[in-house]
Amino acid sequence: MTAFSTLNTLPQAQIDNLTELGYLSMTPVQAAALPAILAGKDVRVQAKTGSGKTAAFGLGLLQHIDASRFHTQSLILCPTRELADQVANELRRLARYKPNIKILTLCGGQPFGAQRDSLQHAPHIIVATPGRLLDHLQKSTVSLDNLQTLVMDEADRMLDMGFSDAINEIIAFAPASRQTLLFSATWPEAIAAISGRVQRNPETIEIDTVDALPAVEQQFFEVSRGGKASLLQKLLSEHRPASCVVFCNTKKDCQEVCDALNAAGQDALALHGDLEQRDRDQTLVRFANGSARVLVATDVAARGLDIKSLELVVNYELAWDPEVHVHRIGRTARAGNSGLAISLCAPEEAQRANILAEMLQLKLNWLNPPANGKVMPLEAEMATLCIDGGKKAKMRAGDVLGALTGEMGFDGADIGKITIHPAHVYVAVRQSVARQVWKQLQSGKIKGKACRVRLLK
Repeated sequence: MTAFSTLNTLPQAQIDNLTELGYLSMTPVQAAALPAILAGKDVRVQAKTGSGKTAAFGLGLLQHIDASRFHTQSLILCPTRELADQVANELRRLARYKPNIKILTLCGGQPFGAQRDSLQHAPHIIVATPGRLLDHLQKSTVSLDNLQTLVMDEADRMLDMGFSDAINEIIAFAPASRQTLLFSATWPEAIAAISGRVQRNPETIEIDTVDALPAVEQQFFEVSRGGKASLLQKLLSEHRPASCVVFCNTKKDCQEVCDALNAAGQDALALHGDLEQRDRDQTLVRFANGSARVLVATDVAARGLDIKSLELVVNYELAWDPEVHVHRIGRTARAGNSGLAISLCAPEEAQRANILAEMLQLKLNWLNPPANGKVMPLEAEMATLCIDGGKKAKMRAGDVLGALTGEMGFDGADIGKITIHPAHVYVAVRQSVARQVWKQLQSGKIKGKACRVRLLK
């Protein structure tokens, strides 16, 4: 266990901030990467999601920010809006010790004009997805002339999503004399090639490589492709997880599996690349607040999700890459917890299973499917109300909770997670009172104002 105080270049104010945030000691990736990052070196890191890499590059780049210079000094590229939001929120927490640091996210699915207005005063740090950032660079609403640090987070997924050309164009706008930090869960040849082009003598760090299996019980079931949907429903009925992610390899399978689960009375949501941004946001909120017990997702869509206490992961199809398999199953073993991962394997996937066993040096635990497993409804405990307003209307969680439990008289135990977005507030309420809360909110007020509210289905 290595304390952050051993890093002599971190100011005491940041050490105190880290202590308040609960960062008492460095994770392996932080201990390995931070000395080089703080020294201004280029670094390339192979580390899985959840390893603490955001704090590793965040602490480094914040040290080099001069708040008195109103230029963009650091840029973090992320594959998805969800990951960009997650990174930006973490950076704001890490930057609390340093006044007047402006951090801005630039992602697709948000109005370009509003982003352009926010850029009238250049942010010190931009967290962006490649496509939207390139739009701003080409319209000269963003300047990277004073960039000191470029971070590419989840670089392998950015390539998987077809951002290679956009990344190359973005780098052409950046000064050559910069620090470049590259983070990736896997290390395919294409990532090594990018590192060779954009980094200068990078220090290479490998943490939690494919050999480091999470503490997960793995079960494998052989089943025909046509029998997978039925077996999945039986296994969910048997284990009855409070929260579960089912991974599919294609968007088409993802939606079909989700539809089949809902038809069987098992509350499920789909997350894939064909969803509009608003639908993606609502899906993530509803799953996180307990309004659905099963999330059916593709790997790209699920990258960067911050899901705590996940009881079960199901591989509806085996991943093509063993490292992706490890990344999937690790989502059910966060923060030292144990977990269960189930893989459904059709005969035509046998070769993938053999490669997985060989590369992970693992004897696969093959089980017989339940003989007469009964499919039972897997209903969510909560439902979600969407209230128009949000941060722009200066609504706070306390305002909503106070209106529900005070003026309207609902029991606080029936109110769950309250999530504030820019234009909406999402409130989890118990299914048993959801319609009643919805009706009273339609005629009630929050902060003295009437509000529009929908019950999400």
